[in-house]
Amino acid sequence: MSVKVYIPTPFRRLTGNQARVEGSAGTVGELLTELEGKFPGIRERLRDDKGSLLGYINVYVNSEEISELGGEGTSLKDGDEVSIIPAVAGGSANGSSNGTAGSVPNRPPVTAFTEEQVKRYSRHLLLSEVGPVGQRKLMNAKVLLIGAGGLGSPTALYLAAAGVGTLGIVDFDVVDHSNLQRQILHQTEDVGRLKVESARDTIQAMNPNVNVEAHNMILDSSNALELFQQYDIIVNGVDNFPARYLANDASVMLEKPMVDGGINQFEGMVSVYQPGSGCYRCLYPEPPPPGAVPSCAEAGVLGVLPGIVGSVQALETIKLILGVGETLTGRLLLLDTLSMDFRVMKTRRNASCPVCGDSPTITELIDYHEYCGLPIPEELEQQRAQEQTLAVPENDRAPALAR
Repeated sequence: MSVKVYIPTPFRRLTGNQARVEGSAGTVGELLTELEGKFPGIRERLRDDKGSLLGYINVYVNSEEISELGGEGTSLKDGDEVSIIPAVAGGSANGSSNGTAGSVPNRPPVTAFTEEQVKRYSRHLLLSEVGPVGQRKLMNAKVLLIGAGGLGSPTALYLAAAGVGTLGIVDFDVVDHSNLQRQILHQTEDVGRLKVESARDTIQAMNPNVNVEAHNMILDSSNALELFQQYDIIVNGVDNFPARYLANDASVMLEKPMVDGGINQFEGMVSVYQPGSGCYRCLYPEPPPPGAVPSCAEAGVLGVLPGIVGSVQALETIKLILGVGETLTGRLLLLDTLSMDFRVMKTRRNASCPVCGDSPTITELIDYHEYCGLPIPEELEQQRAQEQTLAVPENDRAPALAR
């Protein structure tokens, strides 16, 4: 009997850079043991000290996650494909920002098109799935993009081109030369500028009909709910686990759909989480420890990869707004650009999920940097200090030299 095993990019140095290896075991557990014996170092990437699979590692047989089958006792048959899928952190350069959130004005709903808009959106108007009614839905929609980096760039550009009426963009970073290889919202002359300002200028130059809300701020537990509730859909393109879990939990608590994307080296993933259909924690209940899953800054990323993944995120967002087609809700799209392999895995809501389960134990946002075992960024500490200062009446503030 022969079973093929898909090896993710971060593990391939342990398998001689092979993307697929073969096994002959009868169950998933036996197959993993076979791999651990054949490729030293694999066990440490899959299991904890007690021998249990790590919480940020999912194993699929064909398109089914083994927790929905028989766990490691799941039987294998000739021709099956087993996929090892770790959590991915990649996305924008930072995934949060430094300042305060701007409010999204209540723009009057679009009821009629201008002559310029009829010309601009003419190809949409020809589609029976869009037409005038769908285009008005797009023009009245409010979408928040978390990150103006690799994933946020193509997503923002295609949503703007489609005519999404209000785009909120949250990021605190500035444009760096290293961003220009993939972050197509920004140009060489933008180096040193705030990403949200560069993004706003690029989008409005493309489509002045779009209202761009630039949120130059660190996204944290004190402001995420207030910011998210102003939008219809959240698009997640962060590259760190604290921001990823924060965005997930805030979306669940506010019952907002989230279009989630991640990239690393040559691989990407996209899924859609809608209220009642499960969330990111259902897929990966626990974040990996620091350093276990490298970020794009640590491991590198092929410049065109976020263009592909971000375009899929834009597509899924448009389908949600229009209410057409079959979204990636309950499914996880996996891309391996080295082999040009696109696979779709099934996902399900976990009734024991601490956020969206039947008896949630996480009912308010927490400090996710400490949760993920990471130091609190200096920018976040500065933002919190500034917020605390602003909360004190001016007459009660101590002189600067006395602090």
